[in-house]
Amino acid sequence: MTVTVSVDVVLPCLNEAGALPWVLARIPAGWRAVVVDNGSTDGSAEIARALGATVVTESRRGFGAACHAGLLAAEAEVVCFCDCDASLDPGLLVPFVAAVAAGEAGLVLGRRRTRGLAGWPLHARVGNLVLARLLRRRTGLRLRDLGPLRAARRTDLLGLELTDRRSGYPLQMVVRAADAGWRVREVDVPYLPRTGKSKVTGTWRGTWQAVRDMSRVLAEPAGPAAPPGSAEPAGDGGRDRAATAGGAR
Repeated sequence: MTVTVSVDVVLPCLNEAGALPWVLARIPAGWRAVVVDNGSTDGSAEIARALGATVVTESRRGFGAACHAGLLAAEAEVVCFCDCDASLDPGLLVPFVAAVAAGEAGLVLGRRRTRGLAGWPLHARVGNLVLARLLRRRTGLRLRDLGPLRAARRTDLLGLELTDRRSGYPLQMVVRAADAGWRVREVDVPYLPRTGKSKVTGTWRGTWQAVRDMSRVLAEPAGPAAPPGSAEPAGDGGRDRAATAGGAR
């Protein structure tokens, strides 16, 4: 049975003028692109508006600040997140949304797969591996990536009461979802060389700052969080915890 839901795609943006046309052209028909401008000086906001995206301004710098501003501005039943640097195709989110809409998962994450090191520097891979292992110890989730491509129901995400506004935001989302008993699914997605330099993982210093941010998130005690579907009907709500990659345990 086909499940139809409304979808908003949150795109945190800081000086991504070169990548925006490629990214926005790949938003699935009928979905709304919400570009969150986080202080761009290259005309990114104007380009996004000209290409039909909804533009939200977030003056507080930080990846988490931009993502959360987009979540608060979202109105659709399902909210997706995608980097705005052309490293990930937002069209790949279609099966993510289908799984969430059908109640097969509370949160679906994209596991980035690339050839060689050009698209994903070694220091970024190492940092991601360390965090994945720490996440497993903290939550039991056997994830292999903490990638930015993801989808979940809007009301469920708001129920997680996310507080991090820096690099720890994506991890905090996963940790709190796990604490609430969500079913978390991981799906392989191709990862392309990004347009421009990463603001987070472009250097060893940026990568390890992100690791420190995320380590603080992992140190947080488990707190009360509403299970998926508690705010509104959402299928079976994905209450059984699991992590799958490419359909396998």
